[in-house]
Amino acid sequence: MTRNLRDIIFTVKNNSDFQNTALQVFDYQFNNNSVYQDFTKRLKTDPEKINNITDFPFLPVGFFRSQKVVSGSKQIEKCFESSGTTGSITSRHFVSDLSLYSDSFIRTFRLFYGDPQDYMIAALLPSYTERENSSLVYMADTLIKMSRNKLSGFFRENQEELILNITSARENKSKVLLLGVSFALLDLAEKNKHDLSGVTIMETGGMKGRRKELTRSELHAVLMKGFNVKEIHSEYGMTELLSQAYSQGEGIFYCPPWMKIVLRDPQDPLTLFTEPGRTGGINIIDLANIYSCSFIATGDLGRLHEDGGFEVLGRFDNSDIRGCNLLAE
Repeated sequence: MTRNLRDIIFTVKNNSDFQNTALQVFDYQFNNNSVYQDFTKRLKTDPEKINNITDFPFLPVGFFRSQKVVSGSKQIEKCFESSGTTGSITSRHFVSDLSLYSDSFIRTFRLFYGDPQDYMIAALLPSYTERENSSLVYMADTLIKMSRNKLSGFFRENQEELILNITSARENKSKVLLLGVSFALLDLAEKNKHDLSGVTIMETGGMKGRRKELTRSELHAVLMKGFNVKEIHSEYGMTELLSQAYSQGEGIFYCPPWMKIVLRDPQDPLTLFTEPGRTGGINIIDLANIYSCSFIATGDLGRLHEDGGFEVLGRFDNSDIRGCNLLAE
């Protein structure tokens, strides 16, 4: 069953394919994930009456902090953990198939950016590289190794070497991707003015208490001016997922075919919708997350666009998130 699902999720091409595959994934996870099954039963959801993507129960992301969310009995290969703040309880994502994670993020990168081997990839991820169980670092490390460019790598706090390597790569006519967390990119942009025109600058979010929180548009305005680029790219991913969405400018994200966004009413987390123009809590269907949970309610607020893209507008406050989690109490 799961071998068949593993094979078909990356063949999804349209809404019909997505819905049919999602129904199969739900059936597998309902029957093989005790946490998700218990949550579904507490909602009094009848699995036999689930017919479309707005019928699925979405597990609040907070469950990953308190429960071992796994589907099936495969041996765990890796446990990814969220960064969190000092003393906070972190999310844990138990991954039973690391090759599935790699397959998902490599396919997605190729879909939006082409072959990683064509890039010089510079990762500016201080605080993340200090942790062994960061899914972001795992992804960046894999892409760096695939780049086949000796100038690629992690640079942490070494900004001088970073700029020298980027300059050398540009002189060699290589495509350059600078992937960094928000606070590190801001530090780089503000300390010294660097003309990185032609470089793809991609922020992954995350101030982590290092800097004053900015809206995405404010952050991008500072980075565009500091690096002399016309747009800032963004990656939208989570420790609890195996897939990512990308924005190639203006903060509008797009998902790979096996990932979809469904919004929930801010006042009623059980009312779901997919109509463009509306604003609500972001629920995610990640079909690649077969051995965990593919149906997750996040703490993010978003808006859907006519062309299938979406914006991330901010975070719910604690009361909103708690209201979502109370469903399971």
